[in-house]
Amino acid sequence: MPGIVPPGSKVLVSGANGYIAARVVRTLLEKGYAVRGTVRSEEKGTHLKKIFAGYGEKFETVVVEDITKEGAFDEAVKGVHAIEHTASPFHFKADDPQELIEPAVNGTRSILKSALNESSIRRIVVTSSSAAILSILPERKVFTELDWNEQSIEEVKQGKNASQVSKYRASKTLAEKAAWDFYEASNTNRSWDLVVLNPPFVFGPIIHDVSSPAALGTSAGDWYNSVVRPDMGGKTIEAITTIGGGWVDVRDIALAHVLALQKQEAGGERLLISKGEFVYQDFIDTANALSPSPIPSHTDLPKGRPGAGKDFVAKIVYDASKASKILGPELVYHTMEETTRDTLADFEKRGW
Repeated sequence: MPGIVPPGSKVLVSGANGYIAARVVRTLLEKGYAVRGTVRSEEKGTHLKKIFAGYGEKFETVVVEDITKEGAFDEAVKGVHAIEHTASPFHFKADDPQELIEPAVNGTRSILKSALNESSIRRIVVTSSSAAILSILPERKVFTELDWNEQSIEEVKQGKNASQVSKYRASKTLAEKAAWDFYEASNTNRSWDLVVLNPPFVFGPIIHDVSSPAALGTSAGDWYNSVVRPDMGGKTIEAITTIGGGWVDVRDIALAHVLALQKQEAGGERLLISKGEFVYQDFIDTANALSPSPIPSHTDLPKGRPGAGKDFVAKIVYDASKASKILGPELVYHTMEETTRDTLADFEKRGW
């Protein structure tokens, strides 16, 4: 029967070498689960095998070269009790919207189809995004799990002329819709239920294989450029004090993935996972206020316009109370100071 997947069970994590996924793997292992991670090549699994070597046979990798192919996950799902599906493209470099939409949608459908053939699976947790929830409106709005981003789906009908951010948001929205549609359509012949997690910007220290700041993913790279680089990544004062969003520490979204396996009530639910709202000036001020500095090699951290973040009134606000209620008191979010301190310390250790 669908439901709780306790420690000791084996969990498949797709795209295991990604920013969020690597944290999900670590958290699962720390909580007593066995983990099988999918990677696109043996080479991409090398770093994971190294950092998780202490867990011995509790961690393994399997190569899935193309997640969009029919039956791509058929072998990977064998014998697992749950799936954490995190693999999906996230960048703002697509020409045609389908460069993002097709792998996001087809990858999700592919893993769910494979899961139908494995009766041991009890729950699947999919990483979606607040991008599948929000809309850009002239007025302030508090968004909940009941909201869907139909706006970006309409905008990508322009094809190549659609904005990069709309292409990404549409890919997340359509992939999540595909997951729920598949879930409902397969109601009579599946052994598992579905949970979808919707985080906004994800920040925090990294553990996956990254060679330089330039190789960081979209969210983590934007944080580095804005908070560490003296030129704030080319952002204007206006941008860092008036353009913001929701955020969550990568360690908290990883914990939410584990808790989603352990709470019966999470089955069939969509959950916003968010600490709160920010503008980059908030993180810049926090970084400069840390004493002693966790990144002493950088004596030229940007200053921006100190204190200006306090004047920011977010138009997009996320109500994450449902997740707190369902996932329980174990879900305690890192503070902005904790995330900033730990992220800067990680960069310092890497010589960045």
